[in-house]
Amino acid sequence: MIKNHKILPIDHNPQDILKLAAAEEALGFVRSHMLLGLGSGSTASLAVRLLAESLRSGDLTDIQCVPCSLEIENLAASLGIPLTTLEDHPILDLTIDGADEVDPHLNLIKGGGGALLREKIVAEASRREIIIVDESKLSPLLGTNRAVPVEITPFGWGTQKNYLTGLGARISLRINPDGSPFKTDQRNLILDCDFGTISDPVGLAGLLCCRTGIVAHGLFIDLASDVIVADKKGCRHLVRGDS
Repeated sequence: MIKNHKILPIDHNPQDILKLAAAEEALGFVRSHMLLGLGSGSTASLAVRLLAESLRSGDLTDIQCVPCSLEIENLAASLGIPLTTLEDHPILDLTIDGADEVDPHLNLIKGGGGALLREKIVAEASRREIIIVDESKLSPLLGTNRAVPVEITPFGWGTQKNYLTGLGARISLRINPDGSPFKTDQRNLILDCDFGTISDPVGLAGLLCCRTGIVAHGLFIDLASDVIVADKKGCRHLVRGDS
């Protein structure tokens, strides 16, 4: 297992080491000349830093990337990673991203960092979506440990809260440390919706998709092709459809 790697913060913890191990495993699927999606969040940002190292060393060449958030876009640009857009390249070879929760079918809850809309757009544009997590993100059912982020328009947001409450969710408006409402890159709000354990994520996703004013939701169904899970023993590679 990796220890004290130079891209980790000085005060890194054991979970950071697991995240880095998963990121390094996922980077092994990247080849020169690929079009990549760059996921958002702390785990995915480690993959971005590793990618930058590989480009600087010449191990990888001719890579172009679409970032899933403004934060990752700024990080990638600062590291010299070539960026592009889905308008120029509407189909990506591979995206590496993180997740907040993963069930045995490789369905996900994402959006803890607030980038769920762009993450889902990029995931749907990717031939392969590799999710990197540490073992703490695995759950028998989605909703066991995480609420579902739901991105909504600021206009009429109270009606969306009522609708989601009617579906059985306990709702909290996501707030910044200063007490102001959190805004996504698209300047929308996020309601974190605790449905409890979700026995029918496909059905719930359908109810969320059909509501005007809900821009995106954090249930990622049938989008992850692979999940790399790091634990103290090493990394496991889970593939959709494998038993």
